[in-house]
Amino acid sequence: MKIVKAYVGVDWASATHFVYILDADGRKLGDGIFSHSGDGLAEMASWIRRTADAEPSEVAIGIEVPHGPVVESLMDAGFLVHALNPKQLDRFRDRFTIAGAKDDRRDALVLADALRTDSRFYRYLEPVHPTIVRLREWSRMAEELSAERNRLTNRLRHQLWRYYPQFNELSEDCAAPWLLDLWELVPTPAKARSTRSTTIAKLISRSRVRRLSADGITEILRRTPIRVADGVTEACVAHCRLLIERLRVVNRQHREALVQLERLCKAVAETERADDETVSTRHCDPEILRSLPGVGPVVLSALLSEAYDAIYRRDAQALRGLAGVAPVTRRSGKQNIVVMRQACPQRLRTAVFHWARVAVMRDFHSRNRYAALRKRGHSHARALRSVGSRLIGVACAMLETGELFDPNRTPQMAMSDAA
Repeated sequence: MKIVKAYVGVDWASATHFVYILDADGRKLGDGIFSHSGDGLAEMASWIRRTADAEPSEVAIGIEVPHGPVVESLMDAGFLVHALNPKQLDRFRDRFTIAGAKDDRRDALVLADALRTDSRFYRYLEPVHPTIVRLREWSRMAEELSAERNRLTNRLRHQLWRYYPQFNELSEDCAAPWLLDLWELVPTPAKARSTRSTTIAKLISRSRVRRLSADGITEILRRTPIRVADGVTEACVAHCRLLIERLRVVNRQHREALVQLERLCKAVAETERADDETVSTRHCDPEILRSLPGVGPVVLSALLSEAYDAIYRRDAQALRGLAGVAPVTRRSGKQNIVVMRQACPQRLRTAVFHWARVAVMRDFHSRNRYAALRKRGHSHARALRSVGSRLIGVACAMLETGELFDPNRTPQMAMSDAA
């Protein structure tokens, strides 16, 4: 067990960081303010070593965030860095003042003293593998690009609705590359009437579109157009042209992001194989998670990047809390209220939601569980959260045994009912 000689609280900010140091008995050793820069962070690390008069491995540091340049610089210096949830810090603050006063110096003191007396509420931070760091960033970029694509698609669909509504009937995804090419070929109803079917046939053949025929597309585009005021068509065409140029860039970047996600997930698997001596009998974490129904590259990357620590520890309860599928119970006297958990990473909540949604469509047992919950009166979202909670338990059990998912295996609950 490591002996800690000094406890440090770091109240970080965008421009400056306030640091407060206590000894093992709670006596103040010093405080200071440091700028957010390379020199400022280096000075903060050296000042902590001098003021604490201890080796970095004997100094525990408490901070509100589990990642970022401040955390990384302190970890690189060899300090024992611990993270605390901001809501927990707010409760610890009440020990020092009940008036609701708040300032950076007091917050740093609260972080240091709470770490000294209640270290069990802090989470010890360990260095993250560089592949996980890159995977987390690409996963977030892919989500941002997907959201940007949806925004641009909705704006394009609205412009088409104003003067060319029949174009929206061709596909639900107006941002598909072949549809963007088709719009540039026939941007207006008047152009559609003068364009031959053979020209459209060449385009859809080059784009490998099989769902629609050239004659069917021509018939839809040549339907009676809506009447618009003078200048509306020209204005909408100009707006659509700008949106399509941006959509082409976003489509290209989103495809690149998905390729990077696949590559990095494979890199994580190869890293685990290199570290695991029992690779001949156990599958690595990415392979096991990928075998589950509903887990694709986007969900897999979100699980590995946003909840890697819980997955590494096979902690199903922690993973349920992070994903927001574990409800919150408020019990007092005669009241017993169960509500949805709000405090959780939104990206992980969304990933588990889609994981459960797709699993209900593809997995027999998940579909039966969803149907039973809906029959009991649960809403769609609540039923999916319950399915997600079950899938997380199954995933952690598989990670413990190193087995891949078996869709034909009977759940333990069903086996007990049959017995």
